[in-house]
Amino acid sequence: MVSVAMCTYNGAKYLPQQLESIANQTIPVDELIVCDDGSKDNTIAVIKAFAAKSSFPVTVHSNEQNLGSTKNFEKCLLLCHGDIIFLCDQDDMWRADKVEKQLAYLEENPDKDAVFSDGMMIDDDSKPVGTTIWEEIEFDKTMQDKWVKGKAHEILFNGFVVTGATLAIRKLCLERLLPFPTHVPDLIHDAWMAMVLSLEEKIGFIPETLISYRRHASQQVGFGSKLEYVKIKERFRRDRGQKLLPLKEKAEKLHGLYLLLKELPSVPGEKLNKLYLAQNHFYRRASLPENRFSRISPVFQNVIKGYYKFSSKDWWLPAIGDLIE
Repeated sequence: MVSVAMCTYNGAKYLPQQLESIANQTIPVDELIVCDDGSKDNTIAVIKAFAAKSSFPVTVHSNEQNLGSTKNFEKCLLLCHGDIIFLCDQDDMWRADKVEKQLAYLEENPDKDAVFSDGMMIDDDSKPVGTTIWEEIEFDKTMQDKWVKGKAHEILFNGFVVTGATLAIRKLCLERLLPFPTHVPDLIHDAWMAMVLSLEEKIGFIPETLISYRRHASQQVGFGSKLEYVKIKERFRRDRGQKLLPLKEKAEKLHGLYLLLKELPSVPGEKLNKLYLAQNHFYRRASLPENRFSRISPVFQNVIKGYYKFSSKDWWLPAIGDLIE
C-alpha cells in the first residue's frame, strides 16, 4: 500500500498543480493524508474539491495549534497506513513516473528503507530556472560515489543533501526515527531522517529529477538565497565576535546532533568519530586567540591534521581567514 504524506500551510496558490501531479502517476497511490497547520487561505477548500473527484481516498487533518513543519510531518507520517510513504510538499510537482521509479528502487533494494532523488528547480510560474537541486548543493558524481561506498553520513555531517519532498520511505523505519527532535537548530525532519538512515546505510538515491521543486519567497522551508561571501575589506573591519559567532553556533549544532545520535542503538558509534572531530574543530576555531601571532601554531596544527576539511572542501580559505581576521 502506498501513502502520500502532505503537509500544508497557506498553500492554495500552488496546490492544484501538485495534487494533479499526484493523481496522474503511472502507478496510482492508495491514499493521500494531509495535515494542515492552520491555513488562513482556502487551502482546505482546494483539497476538499480535489478529494471529491479523486480516485483514491483523501483525508484532511486540521491542526488546532500550529505545529511547525517538522512536527506536522511527524503527525502526518504516523497517520499514514501505507507500507511505503511518499513525503510531499504543497507547492511542487511530481514527474508522472515518480512513484513507479521509487517503488521499483525499494523493491530491487530490500536492504534500503528510503530513497530520494534530484529535482528540477522551477520558479513561481512553474518554469525551470535552469538548475537542479543537486547542482545547487553540489551533490555531484564524486559525492554520489562516496555515498554509494558507505560514506553518506560523512557527507551529511557537512550539510544537507536529502530534500524531503523527494523522499520515499518504508513505514517500518519510523519506529527508529520518531519522535523527530526539534531542539537542534536547522535539524528539520528530512535532515534527521536522512542522517539516521545514512548511518545505518539504509538510504539510497535515484539520479533523476523526479520532481519539479519550486523556489519562492513564501515557502516555509527549502532552499533560500545563497550566502554572500564576506568581502576582504569587510573582514578587516568587522568585529571579531561577528566572525566567531557563526563558528560557535556551528559547533553547538554539531554537538547537539552528536549527542542525539550517540543515544540511538541502531547507529554504530564508530561512525560518529568524524562528527565528534568536526564539532571539536569548530569549537577550536571559535576560541582562537585575539592575537594573530598566537593563532599561527593552532591553525597550522589543524591544517596538518586535515581538520579544516570539516569547514570547506577549499580548506585553505577558512585557514587563511583564521590567521588574518
